[in-house]
Amino acid sequence: MVLAIALAVVITVLVVRPADGGGGNGDPTQQNGDSEFASANDTGPVNIITEDPTCAAWGKIARDYSQRTKNVKWGERDDSIPANGWNPEQRAMYQTVAEAMESAADRTGSLMRQTPHRAMRELYGQFIQYARAFSQKVPSYTADDGDLAVVTDTLVTATASVCSAIEYGTATAVAPLVQIASPPSNTIAIDASVEKMFLSSANEVCSEWDALTQSFDDETRAWQAIDAKIPASEWTPEQKATNDAIGPVMSANADKLEDMGRRSGNAILEDFATLAGQYRRAYVAALPTYTANDNFLSQTATQLVRTINWACKAAT
Repeated sequence: MVLAIALAVVITVLVVRPADGGGGNGDPTQQNGDSEFASANDTGPVNIITEDPTCAAWGKIARDYSQRTKNVKWGERDDSIPANGWNPEQRAMYQTVAEAMESAADRTGSLMRQTPHRAMRELYGQFIQYARAFSQKVPSYTADDGDLAVVTDTLVTATASVCSAIEYGTATAVAPLVQIASPPSNTIAIDASVEKMFLSSANEVCSEWDALTQSFDDETRAWQAIDAKIPASEWTPEQKATNDAIGPVMSANADKLEDMGRRSGNAILEDFATLAGQYRRAYVAALPTYTANDNFLSQTATQLVRTINWACKAAT
C-alpha cells in the first residue's frame, strides 16, 4: 500500500518546470573549488529548498520511472512471493522494474553533481544506491528485499515533493517563516555520502523512529481524513478545529524528528530527519492560509520520515 501511494503521488506531482534563476551548474568555480559537486560548499544547516536547477530534469526521470512501473502494475504486486515462486508474468514485472530503476539511477548521477544543495545531493545519491541495491536483488528476490523497493520509491516521492513545492511557490512563501535549523552535528565526506546506502545496518534510533511514526499516524487520523484539496477558506468549523489542533502536534513531532536525527550519529539520517522537521514546520506555518499546493510541504516531510523508517527495516 505504501508503494502504491508513493507512486500515485509521484505521478500526480511531477509536473515541475525549471525554476527561474537558481545557481549551481556543477562546474568547478571559486565557490566550490575543484569539486565536481556543485554542493561541495553546502556544509551548513539544511532548510526549506526554494530553488534547484535540477528539478526539471528530475521530473523527466521520475515520470519515466513511475510510468514504467505503473505499466506493469508494480503497486499491485504481492511482494511476499520470492523469486523461486514467480510465474512468467511476475518475473517479467520484476525485471522491468529493475531495468527502470537502473536506468533512472544512471540518469540521476549527473543531477547529484549539479544540484547546489547538500540535501538534494543526498536524496539523489540515496535513490541511486537503493535503486541499484534492489535491482541487484531481483534474481534471488525474497520478501525481505521488498523494503529496499519501498525506500527507493519514498525517495522518489520526497524529491518530487521538494521540487513541486518549489514550482508552485509554496517553498518560497513559507521559508522565511521557518527558523533556520542548527548546523549539522555530523559531517561526512562527499564521496562517502553518495557511494553507499545510508543505513547498511540498523541505527540505535530505528526502534524509536518506528514508534514515533506509528504514534504520529494515530494522532493525526482526523487530519488525514480531510481532503487535502480543500483550502482553508472552505473548511467547515469541524475541519478548521482539526487543523487548528494539528499545528502543535506537528511542531512537537518536528522537534522529536530532529532530535533523533542528531542523536543517530549518522550524517545523512540527520540531514533527512532535520529536513523532514523543517518541512513539517513549514506546513504548520502555511496552515492559516492553506491551499492545496501547501500539501507538497507535508508530503515532503511524510516521505522523508518514511524513507528513514523503511531504510531501518531494510537494514535489519
